[in-house]
Amino acid sequence: MKKAWFGAAAAVALSMSAFAAQAHEEHACVDDACTVQSLFAPAAEAGGGAVSLASPRYGKWGFDLTGMNASVKPGDDFYQYANGKWDEVTQIPSDRTRYGNFDKLAELSEARTRAIIEGAAAGKTTDADSVKVGAAYKAFMDEARIEALDAKPIAGELAEIRAITSKDDFTALMGKSPTTAFASILSLYISSDAKNPNRYAVYAGAGGLSLPDRDYYLDAKFADKKAAYELYVAKMLGYAGWQNPAEAAKAVVAFETQLAEASWTRVQRRDRDKTYNPKTWAELAALTPGYDWNRYLVGAELPKLDRVVVTTDTAFPKFAKVYADTPLDTLKAWQAFKIVDGAAPLLSKRFADASFEFRGKTLSGQPEQKPRWKRGVAQVNGMLGESVGKVYVAEYFPPESKAKMVDLVANLRTALKARIEGLDWMGPETKTRALDKLAKFTVKIGYPDTWRDYSKLEISADDAYGNSLRAGAFEWRHDVERLNQPVDKTEWGMTPQTVNAYYNSVNNEIVFPAAILQAPFFHPDADPAVNYGGIGGVIGHEIGHGFDDQGRKSDGDGVLRDWWTAEDAAKFEVQKAKLGAQYSAFEPFPGVHVNGDLTMGENIGDMGGLSFALDAYHASLKGKPAPVLDGFTGDQRVYLGWAQVWRQKSRDDALKQQIASDPHSPAVYRVNGTIRNQPGWYKAFKIQPTDKLYIAPADRVNIW
Repeated sequence: MKKAWFGAAAAVALSMSAFAAQAHEEHACVDDACTVQSLFAPAAEAGGGAVSLASPRYGKWGFDLTGMNASVKPGDDFYQYANGKWDEVTQIPSDRTRYGNFDKLAELSEARTRAIIEGAAAGKTTDADSVKVGAAYKAFMDEARIEALDAKPIAGELAEIRAITSKDDFTALMGKSPTTAFASILSLYISSDAKNPNRYAVYAGAGGLSLPDRDYYLDAKFADKKAAYELYVAKMLGYAGWQNPAEAAKAVVAFETQLAEASWTRVQRRDRDKTYNPKTWAELAALTPGYDWNRYLVGAELPKLDRVVVTTDTAFPKFAKVYADTPLDTLKAWQAFKIVDGAAPLLSKRFADASFEFRGKTLSGQPEQKPRWKRGVAQVNGMLGESVGKVYVAEYFPPESKAKMVDLVANLRTALKARIEGLDWMGPETKTRALDKLAKFTVKIGYPDTWRDYSKLEISADDAYGNSLRAGAFEWRHDVERLNQPVDKTEWGMTPQTVNAYYNSVNNEIVFPAAILQAPFFHPDADPAVNYGGIGGVIGHEIGHGFDDQGRKSDGDGVLRDWWTAEDAAKFEVQKAKLGAQYSAFEPFPGVHVNGDLTMGENIGDMGGLSFALDAYHASLKGKPAPVLDGFTGDQRVYLGWAQVWRQKSRDDALKQQIASDPHSPAVYRVNGTIRNQPGWYKAFKIQPTDKLYIAPADRVNIW
């Protein structure tokens, strides 16, 4: 499996294979307490059509004026003002659930990595891992062989499930989940210890669900999706040759519904204080009566350690009871479904199509499945991402881009330093510690200094399913082997070809992969104001995560501890509550509101990031007046640059899924919800009290 903290930050290029992501979803920190916040939600799929490998450009000075709708007042709907014409003419490709400027860059990265991967498959590259990269791609693209094998690749797992005769044996089987295709309802993963960031810790988390969120089981507005899910479970069990698939599917969904009822909400799982609960193994066993952790550890190839950090601790006894009360036959049917569902994209057409029909079309509204080569590229990137990334950097990331990013980051840090020093609501003691944290930020730009060693990973050109299994086991064993070693601070949680960025609280680091350092975020020939609104806002966003409602809980060394005075923390909470109320008032669909508590960290990151970017732009002028371009002032161009980044359209089902399960607000609110709290925006566009986005000064949120 991937390291637990990768889960929150990974974009499509680093996502595990479709099989592994399904089989090990219970390990991902997105279901527990994440220490990483990414700029954008993971992309679910890649777009359609031929894509040039050239870097994009926008307009004469970095902004696409043709995409604006000047008939909309900027104070009424700034997103539409900046992006309305683009929104009118843009169609979401049929193999996508969303489309915007992030996705355009993802297409570019995908096209470039396709060329790299297909070059490796054709023997045209000389990188040390090119044979493995080529073999992985060939295996996935060998449709004839995959079709002929049909369900044979999973026959062994299904036979092993059928042979189970006791709950203890089933627990032992779940213990194999880190290195096999089997799933688990209570499982272990390895990550940096939040209270001792220089060491690794074993974490225990709850999972077992197969729908995007617990709400899909419990909320009436998702009743149609849950009903469709039961039919899907029955279909997949039928394909697996399971006895009485319809009856078994009904029992499986009822079982998962009980787990959903016992699960914490995503808002609860965001709280890093509540999700850090160290236990001895005896205490863990007492928390989960009847769950044989000793048998589990053997399957997981883990030594018996002194302690484990339990995340959603109050859910564990409930999970144990559900497990104890569930008939073994239901558990076996559930495990069989998890095998088939996870493996489906790597099996014959009937399995892959059924998976897409439910997961792509029914859940997310995606009309067509993406072409096989795109799925193959994602598969290879998921298994050998840094090998592909090494070639990507050599071909597409000029050294001057890294140098300019270093300067931009320095300017943003200086801007935040000045803002912290000037805060009127924060006392000197907390300010000193905040400034210490800012000074200790680590910055990673473009690519890692040391590349991953894949020499122990076995890849075969005729075994797509086995490759995915071995990749998952390779990652897990990599983590187990270094349990008693210092944390590798040089490691990256994203590949260079990923269009995203992230903040890692336990390392107190901000990370910017090479692929995002292009227009509309950054272009060397663009107007500096647009670059500050684009990549400057991104940099500020990630720095801001270090001081959002959860990031602020770690100090400059990444230690989870309370370093705030009680008075300052209380003032922060007041502003946080105001911001949450603002976002919870947004209603994209009748009766469907943005969850201001779930999206809190990202919203604080956006607000702070854009503020820092504007300050840094002002400082970059060195006292000189900003030029006016096509009638737009420098400050106006900063805000337009920010809005351009968030051009995006989503299908209704995909947007509803995002609102239920994703910590990122919908794109329109990342524009309108952010700028309406910015004093500079009111001044730049002469916003009046009669404008729809206007907020009275006393009601605006002012945190950073």
